[in-house]
Amino acid sequence: MAYIPRLKEKYQKEIVPALMEQFSFKNHMQVPRITKICLNQGLGVALTDRKHIETGLSEMTMVAGQKAVPTKSRKDISNFKLRKGNPIGVRVTLRGERMYEFLDRLVAVALPRVRDFRGVNDKGFDGRGNYTMGVTEQIIFPEIDMDKITQINGMDITFVTTARNDREAIALLKAFGIPFKNK
Repeated sequence: MAYIPRLKEKYQKEIVPALMEQFSFKNHMQVPRITKICLNQGLGVALTDRKHIETGLSEMTMVAGQKAVPTKSRKDISNFKLRKGNPIGVRVTLRGERMYEFLDRLVAVALPRVRDFRGVNDKGFDGRGNYTMGVTEQIIFPEIDMDKITQINGMDITFVTTARNDREAIALLKAFGIPFKNK
């Protein structure tokens, strides 16, 4: 028997019927789902020291379980000493089973390790069912070794869903176990 991630199974068996009842969908294909999770880390300090990009790539690869790629600047900005094509961050896009595994680790392990955690901010919705949250420290992920950290960096995590509005997206993400502050 093939391996199925825990949250994927939960989505199929528990979340779909619950959301169909809550929003009175007629067809299970109308139920919103997460299509991808995008991780992004801006490393402005990499302009002076290129080693930060390498460490950022290795850390993001460990966290995501998939190879990260550097993001390059699109234009020159003289005030920031930025040249077109310079690497200024790292990103990775997760889909399918890796996406569910990352979401499981985020909800069960990483978010509870945040200092003074009272829930994630519910203001990160874009009106079309996508949600972006920021993490201030990459050390909340257990894959990162605390002794090898040279600098603490934050990252943005974006959940891209098929929800048509924010209400459906909030219900979907809450069903997956993401703890919101005010909702």
